[in-house]
This record gives sequence, structure tokens and C-alpha cells, in this order.
Amino acid sequence: MRLSPEQNSAGTDSLYISKIQRYSTRDGPGIRSTVFCVGCNLRCIWCSNPELIDEGQILYYRQRCVRCGACAALSGGTISVSPEGCVIDRKRCTNLAECAAACNHDAYEIIGRAITPGELAQQLLRDKAFYDQSGGGVTFSGGEPALQSELVAATAALLKEAGIHTALDTAGNVEWGALETAAEKMDLVLYDIKALDGEIHRRCTGDTNTLVLENAGRLARMNKTLHIRLILAPPYNDGEDWEKRLAFVKDLGSAVSRIDLLPLHKLGAGKYAALGIGDPLENSAECPPQAVTEAVAAAERMGLTVTVGG
Repeated sequence: MRLSPEQNSAGTDSLYISKIQRYSTRDGPGIRSTVFCVGCNLRCIWCSNPELIDEGQILYYRQRCVRCGACAALSGGTISVSPEGCVIDRKRCTNLAECAAACNHDAYEIIGRAITPGELAQQLLRDKAFYDQSGGGVTFSGGEPALQSELVAATAALLKEAGIHTALDTAGNVEWGALETAAEKMDLVLYDIKALDGEIHRRCTGDTNTLVLENAGRLARMNKTLHIRLILAPPYNDGEDWEKRLAFVKDLGSAVSRIDLLPLHKLGAGKYAALGIGDPLENSAECPPQAVTEAVAAAERMGLTVTVGG
């Protein structure tokens, strides 16, 4: 299925995305394509996509490097080649993108590309047969897609005209007007609540959760179908905070059709190394099975069912 010329050229502004992950089964019902948007206003210590926090990130994969020196030759001395791979002085290297582009062995990955809503929708429509057969669709994730709310909404509107189910995966830490703009075009909102206690939330994400909690209530009052996602990351947000989050979700009422318990897994460890930055959880353990068992039991005592792993 193709968009009309008018639809394909609708809007000249571009979203900034990292990639489209096709055949996803964890970002909403059915088989889906997940669009990863670049940019986030939280700094979660357990972030599994740190390359999406800021624009212009460049990853370096030491295991792919053949030590040819092509990047170092362009770096003005800010990249050196050692037996273990390249040593990059990221603070001094002002042309890292140029150096990365000189690599012919995929040792570097430059994150982010601009794409208009029409162009993005056209690419996503290529998999319409899979969406139709499985009851799937398209999920906008990130990063924080609501930071590009108008462009995300424009893309979703084109998809909905073609009968495609749409979902927004958000942490909700944006002004209501922006979140509402994106959510109005969605059939489903996947909503992250990382902590109920404001200080715990600040400690783990770098910001308060005032907007997160307020916006959750607003979405519920819109009768927007919600899948609530609750990361479990002992010792940060388990125990009392876990039970408070469950109580908050219960109070959201019938808009909540599913609750996902997401045990902390250190999926971003390799990316932190590739970005040349420290992993905030380098010395921390993943969520132990016993903590998951206790969290599920706490939910059951409150009459709630949680799905482990999403």
C-alpha cells in the first residue's frame, strides 16, 4: 500500500529517529514495527538505550575494529590506535562524525537520521500485511517520542488512515499539551512509572515525577487504553515504593488493561562502553528472581495481575 502524493509530502518538518525495529512482539499487541525516536529528558540509571538520550551520539565497537587507522588519520591526534583498538578523546575530537564515516568496517555507528512523517509512514506501511494478520501495528518509542509530539502525531494520523493500530511508549515527563497531541492519535499508550516517591524518582532519573503522575491520570480520564510498565530495580524502587505504585495504578481504573513488571536487566552495558561513558549500574546486580516473586505476590494481594517481562 502506498500513500498518495499529498499524504507522502504532508509536512516538511522531520522527525529525528534512530531506527525502525521490525517484527517486534514486546511493544504492544501482535507483530509490530517500533520506531525509536532520538531525544529524552530523563537520565534513568538503568537506561537500555543511552545512545538515544541526546542527538548526534556515535558508538564505537572495539570488537569490529581492524585497527586500520583510517579514523585516526583524520582526527588531528584525538584518536590513536592501540593493539586493543582505537582510543578516542571524545572531549577534544571535534570531527568524530567525519572520522567515523571513514571507517569501512562498521566499527562506528552514527545514531540518528531525519525523516518526514510521510516518508516514515510509507516505510512502515511496507509491513501492513504482518500487522493485519497478527493484530499488530506501529509503536513509537525512544528515547521519549512525546518530545516530538506533533511529528509523531502526524505520522500516526497517516497510519490510522490506512487502518494501522498505533501505540505510544512514553515516560510521560512532558507538558500535557505535547503528550495529549501525540496520545490523541494512538490506539494504545504504553506508560512507564519508574517510582512513586518523588525523591526516589529524582535519584533514579534526574527529575521529579510530578508530570508523570499527573499525566497518567489525564490519560485515564481520556479513556485511553493504557498498558502500565513498572520497572523493578532493587534496591531503588522495590518494597514500599513498588506497593505504592501498584496502588496508584489500581486507582487509574478501567483504562488500565495491562500491567507489565519489567525486572532490571543490564541491557545497555555494552552501549555505555561503545559511547565511551560510564555505566551508572556497573557495580550493581540485575533484579533477582526472589524480588520478582515478592513483587508479583504483592500485586496479587491487591487483586492485580502483572505480566512479568512485558
